[in-house]
Amino acid sequence: MRPLPFPIALDSSDSSPIFVQISKAIAADIARGRLKPGAALPGTRSLALALGVHRSTVVAAYAELLAQGWTGTRQGGATYVATESPEPTPRRWAKGGKGPHVVGAQLGFAVEASPIHVKPLPPASVRDPIFMWGGVPDLRLVPVELLARAYRRVARHHGHTLLGYHLDGRGHPRLRSALGQFLSTTRGIAVGEDNLIVTRGSQMALDLVARSLLRPGDAVVVESPGYLSAFNVFRRAGAEVIPIAVDAHGLDVAALERVIQRRKIRLIYVTPHHQYPTTVVLSPGRRLALLDLARQKQIAILEDDYDQEFHYDGRPVLPLASHDEHGNVIYVGTLAKILAPGLRLGFVVAPSLLVARMADERVLIDRQGDAVLECAVAELLEDGDIQRHVRRTRRIYEERRDALCDSVDTHFSGILSYSRPAGGLSLWARVAPTVDVARWETQSRKLGVHFQTGQQFTFDGQAIPFVRLGFSSLDSKSLELATRRMLAALRAVKRKSDERRQQF
Repeated sequence: MRPLPFPIALDSSDSSPIFVQISKAIAADIARGRLKPGAALPGTRSLALALGVHRSTVVAAYAELLAQGWTGTRQGGATYVATESPEPTPRRWAKGGKGPHVVGAQLGFAVEASPIHVKPLPPASVRDPIFMWGGVPDLRLVPVELLARAYRRVARHHGHTLLGYHLDGRGHPRLRSALGQFLSTTRGIAVGEDNLIVTRGSQMALDLVARSLLRPGDAVVVESPGYLSAFNVFRRAGAEVIPIAVDAHGLDVAALERVIQRRKIRLIYVTPHHQYPTTVVLSPGRRLALLDLARQKQIAILEDDYDQEFHYDGRPVLPLASHDEHGNVIYVGTLAKILAPGLRLGFVVAPSLLVARMADERVLIDRQGDAVLECAVAELLEDGDIQRHVRRTRRIYEERRDALCDSVDTHFSGILSYSRPAGGLSLWARVAPTVDVARWETQSRKLGVHFQTGQQFTFDGQAIPFVRLGFSSLDSKSLELATRRMLAALRAVKRKSDERRQQF
């Protein structure tokens, strides 16, 4: 492909020869990174035509760049940016100088470092790494063909309207209606037309709630250990985040009540169905006490029900929102676990005034969702395809939970202790005090197994003796291989520890 001409600023007041101006401008573009090493420069004819100069002028400029080491030539006469710059670092243009403008270089504002650090996926250390991160569905089970056909049908028949701008920031009415029926049937939640907003995943849902409900200085109670991304959303809204411990029965409501006696609380964030990350189910008594406390003190409850469909033992536990008679509960859900996280579909059920405010906030940052996708998913809900998919995956995930528990019992007796989770997509296990959890996790990664430690979920970043092992995305063979690698990693850590003790 021939390189396209690119703009070069020539100063008519500059008395130096034109070829010198051209070579200086190109050298400056290379120095500041606009032109990358190996990039082809325009041909001398096309650049001369673009600049309105004689070709010999551009030839002389290119010769100057070549002599200074900024460029090289290939067979056939093509000129390219040298792989190594003659200057060790890109130049910083002096204030008031006539060099090319670097956007943001002289704006004079300070950018505060974000407290939120999103870590990239760690590099794979072996050929077939196994990721045991909790809450990840098996994307191999996603009904891709059904979704693709629905998407094509919707786009073909309604694309001329759905691909335009939409005035309703709450999401397409068809998906809102289908989701309302789905929630009523499966979760016992009464959803009116104006009580639901579709979002791009549950993370946007949490952010919209925080933007719409919280003000700087408000206090928000959260579970500890818990979901750090939610904590950061509340902090970004200017709220003070107060942790309350979780035990075998879920959030300690008695401790919460003591906090409420000391100060005013605006919001309580909970994951009562399968507490994140421990998978503990909030006990019936505490559920009633929490709802009653919120009613008495006029506190909003933000219920994050991220995996309601995946409950395996006993009767399904309905959300707090299904028992809310006073409008205190804001209900957040997602289709990430049911279908796939990449679809970015979440939702919020809340009082109509709050939904309207959230819609106003949403159009400022996202304008609207993917209307074609929303209608395609609505069609799958209307036809019962998603409901059938949920029943199928629930059986598969239950089998994988049992396979992981059996493997842990076989390989880590006396090392890991746990209660078999009644639902959810991961196992939360306590690690024996003789094991250094951080070193074990590091060594496991070297052997190709990635899992989460308890420290990744603590409010203050303190280490706790727990691990979280996700099972939903792995078949029984992979789960067995993962636990064997973890066992080998544990033995390696113990061996190194013994060697260090012998040295002293």
